[in-house]
Amino acid sequence: MCKLNWFKFSFSLMLFFFVTLFSGAFVNSANAQKKEVVIGNILPLSGPSASAGVEGKKMREFIVKQFNANGGFECKGELNGAKIKMIYLDTKSNPTVGVTDVQQLINGDNVDLITGAWNSGVTYPASQVAEMHKVPFVVPVSVMDRITGRGFKYLFRIAAKDSWWTRDQFRFIDYLAKKTNKKIKTLGLVYINNDFGKSFDDSWLKLAKQHGYKVILNESYAETATDLTPVVLKIKSAKPQILLVVSDAADAILLQNTMANYDVRPWAVISSGGGQADPAFIKNTGKNADYLFDMSEWAPDMNKPGLKELNKKFKKAYGIDVNGETMDAYVGMHTIIAVLKKTCSTNPDKFRKEMLRSKLSTGPFTVMSYPYVKFDKDGQNVDAGLILVQVRKVGNKYERVTVWPEEDARAGFKVVFPQPNHY
Repeated sequence: MCKLNWFKFSFSLMLFFFVTLFSGAFVNSANAQKKEVVIGNILPLSGPSASAGVEGKKMREFIVKQFNANGGFECKGELNGAKIKMIYLDTKSNPTVGVTDVQQLINGDNVDLITGAWNSGVTYPASQVAEMHKVPFVVPVSVMDRITGRGFKYLFRIAAKDSWWTRDQFRFIDYLAKKTNKKIKTLGLVYINNDFGKSFDDSWLKLAKQHGYKVILNESYAETATDLTPVVLKIKSAKPQILLVVSDAADAILLQNTMANYDVRPWAVISSGGGQADPAFIKNTGKNADYLFDMSEWAPDMNKPGLKELNKKFKKAYGIDVNGETMDAYVGMHTIIAVLKKTCSTNPDKFRKEMLRSKLSTGPFTVMSYPYVKFDKDGQNVDAGLILVQVRKVGNKYERVTVWPEEDARAGFKVVFPQPNHY
């Protein structure tokens, strides 16, 4: 009896051991499959650049909602069946807050990668924190040159850097002169006094010299400026033929309306894809922005496969057209998704290798103004291209109309230069 009981006990113990062992193995195997990819987003959701941040957030939500509804990742690896979870933190356009946000995302939220931050002055230090922790940081748009080129391994920028934006601004000025047979001699430079503005100003000064234009006004203003009358009066006094401007959202509106109030009308105002690209700009300036040129990477009226359909769906969901800011977010998210599909893993080194290896040109990438997304060793998208739009009255409202390059121009529209009633 005793022996039998011992046998039963021994057998039960062994059975429990093997069940526990294999159950543990099964659980560990199941745990190897990630249920979600956690992406941290640092954006200016309040403060001077809030409009751009909010619009970028809408596009991210638009993409992720559709991606998750379609089943998430389908691939061979740890991400098969996983969905995307987005965490958003507000930088307030403040570099210190941006750094704190990244630390929170990495140490508190355990994110797999980070994207953001729109403001160059925030992206620059925030990405350094991510690099220290070997967390990939995908930059949809922050144009300061120095963001790339620091030897970082896990940083990737979708947008063209600012030296390319200014390069193409001067190509456009040369085009205007040649196209209209007008002699352009003088430039005025007006910029917001932060890293974003200063980097443009440095490049403008070099290119003006190279292209043979004379800078007769070089004026900065504070990020917190609530009255730009002194700046506008200096523009009116100097009378540059071409005024180059770089602004954030709120000050772009203030500057344009103040110029209209004082009847300051250069031959052309060419802005730099900052605050003038925000949907709130035209809404709050209206006819005051007529004939203004703005740099952009996208516009909804470009002749690109799939762009009209995308714009229709996005506008139905959020009530606004796609623009440069939303489309940077669009390509940024689709780049992240495409690479994660290939790696089927959130391992940062696998992600990095695939980012450097990939050349993305099909599917969602056909809507770009450039042929593909391909990163160099510094993490810069090598062929990021730019277009020029001009604010024009279409019917009874003002719109951003693509006018350059000519092959991308909206049907029936050509560049108006110089603007009517210029000084």
